[in-house]
Amino acid sequence: MITLDKFYINGAWVAPDAPKTMPILTPSTNARVGTVSLGNAVDVDRAVAAAKTAFETFSLTTKDERLALLRKLAKLTRARLGDLAAAITMEMGAPATMSRDAQADAGLGHLEAFIAALEAHDEEEILPNGDIVSREPIGVCGLITPWNWPINQIALKVIPALATGSTCVLKPSEHTPLSAQIYAELIHAAGYPAGVFNLVYGDGPSVGAALSRHPDVAMMSFTGSTRAGSAVSVDAAATIKRVTLELGGKSPNVIFADADVAAAVAGGVAECFYNTGQSCNAPTKMLVERSVYDRALSIARAAADAQAVGDPALEGDHIGPLFDQIQYDRVQEMIATGINEGSRLLAGGLGRPDNLPPALQTGWFARPTVFCDVTPDMTVWRKEIFGPVLIIAPFDTEEEAIALANDTEYGLDAYLWTGNEACALRVARRLRAGGIHINGRASGYGSPFGGFKQSGNGREGGKFGLDDYLEVKVRPPFAL
Repeated sequence: MITLDKFYINGAWVAPDAPKTMPILTPSTNARVGTVSLGNAVDVDRAVAAAKTAFETFSLTTKDERLALLRKLAKLTRARLGDLAAAITMEMGAPATMSRDAQADAGLGHLEAFIAALEAHDEEEILPNGDIVSREPIGVCGLITPWNWPINQIALKVIPALATGSTCVLKPSEHTPLSAQIYAELIHAAGYPAGVFNLVYGDGPSVGAALSRHPDVAMMSFTGSTRAGSAVSVDAAATIKRVTLELGGKSPNVIFADADVAAAVAGGVAECFYNTGQSCNAPTKMLVERSVYDRALSIARAAADAQAVGDPALEGDHIGPLFDQIQYDRVQEMIATGINEGSRLLAGGLGRPDNLPPALQTGWFARPTVFCDVTPDMTVWRKEIFGPVLIIAPFDTEEEAIALANDTEYGLDAYLWTGNEACALRVARRLRAGGIHINGRASGYGSPFGGFKQSGNGREGGKFGLDDYLEVKVRPPFAL
């Protein structure tokens, strides 16, 4: 049994202000694997005070000094990728192969991309009018990260703070503290000065809100639900701090008849189910040109039926459980709503998959599910489900495809399949989303990630991710 009963504040592991704990559960069996202590506003005050003091000197470090620390952090991260992967599998249920190759790997991939971005970063530039612009660290940053991609999101927030000379207080999801603990150990081992990085476990209403409201926090970066992101913005408003948000999604996947339909549909199903559908940019709304619609449905049904679900502790390309009972119940409710509102069930449905081993029958496994003939008035069209549930609908023209794809309050990613380059460029330009995937290809580490509309604001990753942690200052050239 694992016990996480200390926070990392001012370079040391310290006891919480008040005793309050919650169990750490593993979603594959719902068994308790540990206990984590939860903080309060007093703990946040201590962490912010440490970060504020550290900022006075860390903000004056040179780029070369910060690069040296980041390179040491990269070396240490590479050595502990296996530990990070095992922790993520245990705490949130990502299968072992995916935990290693994607979840944990993101911690290193983003770090290497930020190192490259910082190497190329100019801290000063001369404007055409002769004035000098400098880009300086913003200050103390409050960072709130989710459970579905725990290290991916920690890296996208912590690393740019460290790279720019800012300091930070991290509140990871209280449900995935194991990987966050390892990350704090890596930063400590890398030799960062006391107070530059601080970690406080806790829930949103207590620790998250205290961070967002704190007058000494200059910036909040949040990833999670649109509802919670709105709450962070409201809490931060009184102190006029910068707020960046990466929120929900209902990403369309537009498949034209001239595409490789078999690859597009099978790939779209697999991408939707990846991470058990618990990715904010998953392509959960497949739009297929009508002339190949029936064929697409046959391919989608076969792909969904073939999708293996199993023990996340094992290697393989299967998917694991949903994160917890709350998530499982929400997904079941949405599947029931889809059935009741008249969506045609093509594959899957309510309940757990058949033939789960007895040891996993108490886990939160859902059946990979596909609805077809879905229309925009249906709940499953409009709502983010956050589970292995795909909806499919036909379109007749390019204009209709664009209109249906953009018929969402979100705008994180959009997916597009066509054999015509002119069509791809034309449609991509009109899709209202922060990232466009074309013919199965996505952007890599170092490219900007973020969304339009209620999917948030700001961008994470590479040089774009550095920008949100920097303030701009202008001065004239010196003259007597």
